[in-house]
Amino acid sequence: MFGIFFEKKHKKTIMKGFKVSVILLIMMLFTSLVAHKYYVSITEIEFVKEKKSVQIITRIFIDDFQRLLQERYDDTLELDNGQDEEKIDQYIEKYLTSKFKIEINNKEKALNYIGKEYDNDIVYCYFEIEKISKIKTFKIENTTLFDLFSEQKKCSSYKHLQ
Repeated sequence: MFGIFFEKKHKKTIMKGFKVSVILLIMMLFTSLVAHKYYVSITEIEFVKEKKSVQIITRIFIDDFQRLLQERYDDTLELDNGQDEEKIDQYIEKYLTSKFKIEINNKEKALNYIGKEYDNDIVYCYFEIEKISKIKTFKIENTTLFDLFSEQKKCSSYKHLQ
């Protein structure tokens, strides 16, 4: 289902259009002088001019995301076990749309949740913003996982496009 939606990103014709990729690394500070652990979320954002659409893929480690969803919504929740997928989709949409903000041309845009896929230890979450014919400014704020890992630093990006 999602392969068809996002297959165009692998075609050469998309390379002719404008593409914005953002990699957001969300990290914890050192937990000790010797050892530390990093929490990583990667978000790719692509403007598909022909479809007047901004397409977003967010990748999060399943174990970190499951822990967060359990603490926030339902302590019995298990990702990637084939059960409660509708409930999981509701929680993912609710959480990520509250933590991921995008402004295009100085206006905040609503994210339309498309769905998710699991791949090994990663959950891929898909969003889209429709009816975008031109981008002059682009601002992103992503506070995903901050409420679970309090020592993380805030990441945001702003780009003025000519």
